[in-house]
Parts: sequence; structure tokens; C-alpha cells
Amino acid sequence: MDLYIYYRADCRHAQALAENVRVMQSALTQRCGVAAALKRRPETKDGRHTWMETYLNIPGNFDAILAQAVQQSEVASLIEGERHTEYFLDVTSCA
Repeated sequence: MDLYIYYRADCRHAQALAENVRVMQSALTQRCGVAAALKRRPETKDGRHTWMETYLNIPGNFDAILAQAVQQSEVASLIEGERHTEYFLDVTSCA
């Protein structure tokens, strides 16, 4: 299963947010073996960017590990509103 998390942050926090998320994702990759990425929409709206964290092939206990990582980082203090999460499964076809 893959996890996608999106949220908004003030453009003034872009550099700090990117650095904090990358450090957090690096630690999560080492700990859990997940492939992680950080993306941002190219446009701004009301002085804010929309960001997306992706985590591919997450283990079953990843939600708790991620919640702890977010709490220990400064990520939550740099965003506005909630971190919205969505899960997706790979679709396999029958042969």
C-alpha cells in the first residue's frame, strides 16, 4: 500500500519545510525501507503552496512510526491546517 499526504504551507516557510521533511523522510527510509518523495504544486494560492509527501510500499505499522516522526520534527509547526492522508493499493490484473 502507498501513502499520500497533502497539506498547505505559507510560501515563506518553503525552504524550512522542505529541509525538515527531507530529513524526516530520510530517517523513515532508513528505518522502514520505504521509498519517500516530497512534491509541491508549481503555483501558489493566497500565498501558500500545496505540498505532498509520498511513501511507497509502507509496512503495517507505518502510521504510528510516521506520527512519531512528525511529532519529533518541526514539520507540523510549518504547515497550515491538517495533513490529509490517502492510501492507494496497486491494481493487479488476472492473467
